[in-house]
Amino acid sequence: MTETVKPLLIKRYASRRLYNTETSDYVTLDDISGFIRDGREVKIVDLKSGDDLTRQYLLQIIAEHESRGESVLPVDVLNDLVRSYMSPDASVVPQFLKSSFDMLRDGQARVLENINTINPMSKMPGFEVMQAQQEAFMKAMTGNIPTPWNGMGGGDARPAKGGGQDESLDAIKQQLAELQEKLSKLK
Repeated sequence: MTETVKPLLIKRYASRRLYNTETSDYVTLDDISGFIRDGREVKIVDLKSGDDLTRQYLLQIIAEHESRGESVLPVDVLNDLVRSYMSPDASVVPQFLKSSFDMLRDGQARVLENINTINPMSKMPGFEVMQAQQEAFMKAMTGNIPTPWNGMGGGDARPAKGGGQDESLDAIKQQLAELQEKLSKLK
């Protein structure tokens, strides 16, 4: 069972200043954006009314990135989002987006889990550097979306074992044994 991490509570004062309750200091939208990039969930509430303002501030963070030329979403996606808000019918867009990001996190977790557990090359010199580069690449490609493998999501990321996987694993083991033999001869 995975442990649920309590979101970081940010309180908004009447002066519109944002207060981090964990560190007892004021924060900016850039600070909050950094917490989220690091995989932390945040909850922003109005101190006086207790209203949850999280969505409003997350949208503001996205809008600020867009205004600086850091394209977060393509224009056609933004148009579809606006249309979904204007539609009188219940929109499927929010559920579709949630499902899409869930699938992206799950796929990223499976790729990295395969790198970490199934790869017999992990005993090869320099493998750790290569593995770190692959993880950095995956984070860059997915915007560092939190995943189960790094403790920020939930669920089991281990892929199901298949019949063809054992054959390819044996072939990789054979290649690794040959490489190790060549390396030992070089020494």
